[in-house]
Amino acid sequence: MIEKDLEKINLPDLLTFNNGQTVKNKKDWEKRSSEIKEIICSEEYGHFPKEHVNITSKVLEEDNDYCGGTAVFRKVLITMHLEADFSFPIKIAIPKLKEKCKTFIYIDFHEEFPNKNLPVNEICDNGFAVVSVPYKNITSDDNDFSNGLSKFFIKSNTKVRDFGKILIWSWAVMHVMDYVQTIEELDKENISVVGFSRLGKTALLTGAFDERFKFVISNDSGQSGAAISRNKEGERIKDICKTFPYWFCSNYQKYIDNEANKAFDQHFLTSLIAPRYLYIASASEDSWADPKAEFRNAVVTSNLYETLGEKGLVYNKEDYPMPGEDFLEGKIGYHLRTGTHYLARYDWQRFMKYINIHKN
Repeated sequence: MIEKDLEKINLPDLLTFNNGQTVKNKKDWEKRSSEIKEIICSEEYGHFPKEHVNITSKVLEEDNDYCGGTAVFRKVLITMHLEADFSFPIKIAIPKLKEKCKTFIYIDFHEEFPNKNLPVNEICDNGFAVVSVPYKNITSDDNDFSNGLSKFFIKSNTKVRDFGKILIWSWAVMHVMDYVQTIEELDKENISVVGFSRLGKTALLTGAFDERFKFVISNDSGQSGAAISRNKEGERIKDICKTFPYWFCSNYQKYIDNEANKAFDQHFLTSLIAPRYLYIASASEDSWADPKAEFRNAVVTSNLYETLGEKGLVYNKEDYPMPGEDFLEGKIGYHLRTGTHYLARYDWQRFMKYINIHKN
């Protein structure tokens, strides 16, 4: 059933260059991935600044007796040195272990730490450090581009905006990764970026363009995230552009009611994570995000991994997953949780299990 559904929607081929030639090996893929990056930037999310900027950090708070004495907590101010300095706070919990810690950089909806989507104690108890990046401290989630980091992207009064808020959040997270690289207690070879819903889209974009992330984890990211847009149920490009046009560059508007004619789809975004680890999580009742469309992406992106000589999604059924099923063996992981649009403890437990299987 899945393969038939994919045949019906006639997805653009990841392995065909813009000039029609075919990708035959890893060297070809490096060139093709550059084309795909330009498509993703120019047509959907916008372009990152050409230059990465220097950062500095300052510890604002520290608690060495966190989680009953089993972890260290820090609140840290990150400063990006642009034409004028821009600062935003992050929060970190690091378990007290003899070995270096595997780490989640979590793009967070909430200032609270922990919060309903982030079980900090449980994550630390499982030997993982977690870095929370509250996204609204970077820039507001609205059409105002005059605040936070957004104002550094505005260079003229042009009506064609070649960046969106998702790109801005993503760029800031890449600079958080710069800081994480300096923390002695953390295992730099096993760092994950995680996001839920709109921030799942942000996590995918961040991991696609920053190869320092070994694991890229998207939870219920749906339309314009992990879900294939063609023949998608629930939210369509028309819906997301009507409500959240500022998440994307102006060019994305032309695909309203026009998904079938796109020269790309969301498998172009997820392909940029190859051959690193991609994890897509869905919820069975999240019809707006459409778990089937998210799973179709895992299947089609898996074909690329196999072309590159990697084990992608390990799934041997012809039909879609059932609630409660997970597939953790390959470089593409997937699970379908029972329930609605949410980031639950169940999801974190699956993420940690997956990373423990594949860590160095």
